[in-house]
Amino acid sequence: MTSSNLYRMSDLALAAEVGERIEQLRLEANVTQKTIADQLGITAKTYRSAIQGHGKFETVIGILRALGRLELVDTFVPETPLSPLMLMELKGRKRKRAAPVKEEAGNRDDEKDDLGW
Repeated sequence: MTSSNLYRMSDLALAAEVGERIEQLRLEANVTQKTIADQLGITAKTYRSAIQGHGKFETVIGILRALGRLELVDTFVPETPLSPLMLMELKGRKRKRAAPVKEEAGNRDDEKDDLGW
């Protein structure tokens, strides 16, 4: 499936597609749904719900762990390191708050009191 097709899918349809892919991984590993559910401490119904796109993200991660395919999480959302320019700009400091929005020149309070004298 191409990335342009992914953008055309609803969130629920995309979640179901991910579930189908995970289910295919399970079948290729020749592991039963009950075996995975037992390993995770969930019911088989909860497992089926997760692969239909209705499960918690934590459950999906657990299923991938049980299948020995946890590396797919890193592929799914890869870590993005800060650029060298951003590192220099921060100089080792972590940003803690957003910068205040500056007022436009025509909207200053002191100009409202100016009577033009």
